[in-house]
Amino acid sequence: MSLLEGRVAVVTGGSSGIGRGIALAYAEEGADVVVCDIREDPKEGGRPTYVKIEEDTDQSATYVELDVTDPAAFEDAMDAAEAFGGVDIMVNNAGIWRPEDFLEVTEGEFQQMMDINLKGVYFGAQAAAKRMVERGGGSIINVSSINGIYGNGGYPTYSASKGAVRTLSYSLAHGLGGQGIRVNAIHPGAINTKIGPEDAEATTEEQMEQLKAMIPLGRQGEPDDVAGVAVFLASDLGKYVTGESIVVDGGWTSWR
Repeated sequence: MSLLEGRVAVVTGGSSGIGRGIALAYAEEGADVVVCDIREDPKEGGRPTYVKIEEDTDQSATYVELDVTDPAAFEDAMDAAEAFGGVDIMVNNAGIWRPEDFLEVTEGEFQQMMDINLKGVYFGAQAAAKRMVERGGGSIINVSSINGIYGNGGYPTYSASKGAVRTLSYSLAHGLGGQGIRVNAIHPGAINTKIGPEDAEATTEEQMEQLKAMIPLGRQGEPDDVAGVAVFLASDLGKYVTGESIVVDGGWTSWR
């Protein structure tokens, strides 16, 4: 039997990158998936995530256009999950990232980062939890970052938002545990995605070699590296795991 057979997952930021990897892994493990994003097509190219799921697996999937900065919009995602039987798994993955000079960050830039990376997680978790309470439980997985653990002077607003996601996850695990809802955070390291600004300069070969030299496993991560942990946390393999931060970074933070 597949690890997620008979379950329904909602994944924000599910069209591309880590979210796409998680959505595909969930379908491969037997879950039906509601793919939520502001864009339908993957940034990396290829078929839309929900189309790939329907064509390549035996599972059902749908796409919901969702702006995570609008709390009311999450109801459309929850209703879409109801069409499959109701949400069992919520993955709050949508986020943005950009390098910054702390002394130059504007209020608008700060607020945009917080609205997407933190507010979106907060109200995504809230919308899912309300439905999960009615269903008797579920699993909420919030995608943070290693920058939410140790901070980074080059990404101050991003680090602040992701640190808040970490402690929010702990708070929700404490508050929702009695309702049968588990809440955990995943902290990816350097993962091969297109999360950065579209006009960002491509990483040079020299920069990539420098990056790999800081990672004990000697390589950049891929979305499926994170997806495997997300499957564990959503499945009965992690049924006694809540209020945890799981780092997926090839060992990068282990020696910092």
